[in-house]
Amino acid sequence: MSEVQLKDALDALKSTGVRITPQRHAILEYMIHSTTHPTADDIYRALEKTFPNMSVATVYNNLRVFRKAGLVKELTYGDSSSRFDFVTHDHYHIICNDCGKIVDFHYPGLDEVEHLASHVTGFQVDYHRLEIYGTCQACLGKTAKAQ
Repeated sequence: MSEVQLKDALDALKSTGVRITPQRHAILEYMIHSTTHPTADDIYRALEKTFPNMSVATVYNNLRVFRKAGLVKELTYGDSSSRFDFVTHDHYHIICNDCGKIVDFHYPGLDEVEHLASHVTGFQVDYHRLEIYGTCQACLGKTAKAQ
């Protein structure tokens, strides 16, 4: 499945006139295979051995190109670094308060929230976002071992 996603994403970039550089290809491939919602620094660290001349700015610039093309979403949570998500269809996130891990989940009942909000307020709704915060299993395990 990820090879199809990569081909589709590369085709989408090419159709908008974006040149596919080796770095751009590698960053996009990393995003497709990532389930951790990485920061630009995470991506840079993962690829710096393969591309020693690549900078963090290169990663940010490419993520901006991907975002404009609709291939990634930028997730911002308070003061922490932006994280990037290749999954752009509507879904929600649960975030660990201890380690910052972000996990995707989908709850179909929440899809009606935009319609209801628009109906009740008269607003034209553009989007909504739901974040749930808690403690992941790994951090709960660490806490239990410490006690």
